Amino acid sequence: MTSGLWSRRRVLGTGAAATLGAAAGSALLSGRAAAFVPAGRPVLTHGVQSGDAVGNSAYVWTRADRVGRMFVEVSERPDFRHARVLRGPLLTPDTDFTGKLRLTGLRPGQKTFYRVQVEADARLRSEPLIGSLAAPGRNDGIRFVWTGDIAGQGYGINPEIGGMRIFRAMRDVKPDFYLCSGDNIYADGVIPETIALPDGRIWRNITTPAKRKVAETLDEYRGNYAYNLLDANLRAFAAEVPQINQWDDHEVRNNWYPGQILDDPRYTEKRVDVLAARAKQAYREWVPVPDGPIYRKLSFGPLLDLFVLDMRTYKDPNDGNVYADPKRGLLGREQREWLIRGLTQSRASWKVIANDLPLGLVVGDGPGAYEGVAQGDNGAPKGRELEFAEILRTVHRRGVENIVFVTADVHYSAAHHYDPARAAVGDFTPFWEFVSGPANAGAFGPGALDGTFGPRAEFVSAPPRQNASPAEGFQHFGEVDIDRHSRELTVRLRDLDGAVLWAKTLPAAR
Repeated sequence: MTSGLWSRRRVLGTGAAATLGAAAGSALLSGRAAAFVPAGRPVLTHGVQSGDAVGNSAYVWTRADRVGRMFVEVSERPDFRHARVLRGPLLTPDTDFTGKLRLTGLRPGQKTFYRVQVEADARLRSEPLIGSLAAPGRNDGIRFVWTGDIAGQGYGINPEIGGMRIFRAMRDVKPDFYLCSGDNIYADGVIPETIALPDGRIWRNITTPAKRKVAETLDEYRGNYAYNLLDANLRAFAAEVPQINQWDDHEVRNNWYPGQILDDPRYTEKRVDVLAARAKQAYREWVPVPDGPIYRKLSFGPLLDLFVLDMRTYKDPNDGNVYADPKRGLLGREQREWLIRGLTQSRASWKVIANDLPLGLVVGDGPGAYEGVAQGDNGAPKGRELEFAEILRTVHRRGVENIVFVTADVHYSAAHHYDPARAAVGDFTPFWEFVSGPANAGAFGPGALDGTFGPRAEFVSAPPRQNASPAEGFQHFGEVDIDRHSRELTVRLRDLDGAVLWAKTLPAAR
């Protein structure tokens, strides 16, 4: 795969090959793996990851530099004594030499170690890579972190500031899992070698061929994921912390929606549906997610049900967002009914909804057009607000409490409290929405709040100017901590290096 490779000049100039290790660096520089059989042992080029670790199962992921069979050893001991050996898929060019294997029979609450190798046709095996994971047990508290917006606005991996060091800060929190709220990549964003900052400093990126233009081909989308995994902080984090992923717009293209035809000279392929199909394939290949719909529910025992939304696949066009058509929206009828049903049936203390677009912030898409839920009209619900008015009204009437929304997307951090006493509609239970990000991108904000559902900003951390670089701070992640005894849910909004900027503890209503 040429799209994920470093140029030799850039590697030697930054010393980045030493960061990856000599073997992996050589594999990344070797060219397209499908074109020949590299000499020597196979190499796992981009580390290991795990995902959707819940109950007794989880997914484990890796990528090799050639065709080979994936094998995973699984043990509750770090020395892998009495390990189970599982035979995984054959890694081929059809999946860009990536593969994932679902582990079963895990014990919730017990740390599991896994060791991954790939065996080539000549029965040569790669050096093993080790990871770990632990799904919370029924009698455990739960701690997770979330953020989004990775390598956006041209700000990529900068060794001079320690790379994407927010992943090191999240790792230090020792979460049970990491929720990526979307914008795993910026497929529409070029990563130049340097960016001149307003204060006279120079931002210096590691870059790759895949990041020199907007992604259109499948290999170019794949190369965007490969680029992010060049960062040592992200690889170390991914090897230790299971992920739960959703997607937003930049996995395909800024503010996209199904059926869109682009008027953008950077693209030779103007049909967004074609681009989205390629982007989704790359996403499923390079991210440890299960097959099936992106939206899904993950149950972590009596404390937490997590509802992961997909606000892109079924989205309507970006217009004035003041229509009255109940068939339109962000979620689509099937997903909307699934969410209402899941919230109604949940017996967990907390129902956390991961929404990749915030509810009350006005997110525009050019003059008179909006891509999010809100449109700035503080009156009765219109457009996509109708969809969430139905959801909030229905679960309120069914007595559902303890709903919390977590999101990213807008590139700053905030805490919003929604109350019917301040709203244009009064038929819902008060709730909180917490915003955190970006992880490694330009920082923006704050945005305007739409009063339809009565939001009030209780906390905001945003830069003094738009598109502030990560060198200026204002990169954020959030932490959710649910106490197993009191069932209280505490949210901590943290900065780039993990310092707590704001915290709130919510009691669990019975």
